[in-house]
Amino acid sequence: MTKRFMDKDFLLQTETSKKLYHQYAAHKPIIDYHCHLDPKMVAEDHRFKNITELWLGGDHYKWRAMRTNGVPEKYITGDASDWEKFAQWAATIPYCYRNPLYHWTHLELKTAFGIDKLLCPETAREIYEECNEKLAQPEFSARGLMRHYHVETVCTTDDPIDDLRYHQLTKDSGFEINMFPAWRPDNAMNIDKPGFAAYIKKLGEAADVDIRTFANLVEALQKRHDYFAANGCKLSDHGMDEFYDAPYTDAQIETVFAKAMSGMLLPDNEVRQYKHAFLRVCAEMDADAGWTQQFHYGPLRNNNSVMAKRVGPDTGFDSIGEFATATSMSHFLDELNSAGKLTRTIIYTLNPNANEMIAAMIGNFQDGSEPGKMQFGAGWWFNDQLDGMRRQMDALSHLGLLSRFVGMLTDSRSFLSYPRHEYFRRLLCDMIGQDVENGLLPDDEAPLARMVEDIAYNNARRYFRFYDS
Repeated sequence: MTKRFMDKDFLLQTETSKKLYHQYAAHKPIIDYHCHLDPKMVAEDHRFKNITELWLGGDHYKWRAMRTNGVPEKYITGDASDWEKFAQWAATIPYCYRNPLYHWTHLELKTAFGIDKLLCPETAREIYEECNEKLAQPEFSARGLMRHYHVETVCTTDDPIDDLRYHQLTKDSGFEINMFPAWRPDNAMNIDKPGFAAYIKKLGEAADVDIRTFANLVEALQKRHDYFAANGCKLSDHGMDEFYDAPYTDAQIETVFAKAMSGMLLPDNEVRQYKHAFLRVCAEMDADAGWTQQFHYGPLRNNNSVMAKRVGPDTGFDSIGEFATATSMSHFLDELNSAGKLTRTIIYTLNPNANEMIAAMIGNFQDGSEPGKMQFGAGWWFNDQLDGMRRQMDALSHLGLLSRFVGMLTDSRSFLSYPRHEYFRRLLCDMIGQDVENGLLPDDEAPLARMVEDIAYNNARRYFRFYDS
């Protein structure tokens, strides 16, 4: 018998899977420990003018699909009307079979708006108007959507120069959902990017430090790190091409920094030396503060230079890179560990070919101080789909302890992306349920339930220490 699309047992193929999901995973709160939500929208409880703003604004996943479907840029990032943009997305959706966007789109329509219809050109106007009618209601504001999805905590992604005013306003307002900042110092690391010296000047102003040397930069970063900690920050995050282990001396880094501040182009070896030194400094700050550090590595960014100039960065022209980084990753982690400065660490790869390497690598630095201190991060970006998440969890299961995994995150700018947690939880329960019914795991409900609840929620709550005084 053909199974109905996206029914209550969506993705759940066995009776054990269904029990694990519906009884133990489905109703757990969401800890979204890495996202790109705009804190201002949370602080001001933003009201969305229509579904296009909420759904298509800034969503480069959808933009890539629309371009692939032959949609002109006018209807993606251009000046077409909101209805025209939505209509083009609706016309693209029927071509998205087997792409995760097809599932996400209909999960979001169903869970946020109660709409079970399939999105297509014939239903586009009806769905557009129904969504907009509901978005006019107070409970469909930014905060309302977070409440609707049973969100407990979110961590935004914030530059060291951010004054964190919107985090402060949100906290002072008494909003019951925690919104913490996460430290993302990429602009101070990317010494090879245009605008580096200008950014360092802004960082100095934010920290009230005259940055003339690398030592000054470290002083400024420490002051801002302390400021973030005082505002509830417990996590750092680094977006980078690869790991770095180029040997350096303090004198060499001072020279490299001075050259960059004067506008000189740097050879690759000096860039790598600087990034190595920078990441080590940041890692030591994180260890001293008791934070968790995250490393997202592996993308090739802004590949289409014509479109990057036309519509800017982070608009859907990035892809999976190939970096042989095992040796440098090992050296970097060992360097920190040898100095007693290796804090809780999560490593995400964009290239799934590195899954087993990372799952094995983190085992080298588990020290027994706490469960799952070193984490292999959830399937990220191009990998947060069924096969990508399954491959990540399989690698972790085979080479580590899936039971200690801190689970899923949205990595999204959208207040409608929380069903990605549901997507993940359903897949997790199905994987475990199928193992049970195939005789690969014992049919013992209590430990299975504990495993599912831990990965869905409990592990993250314990690991990140958001609620420690």
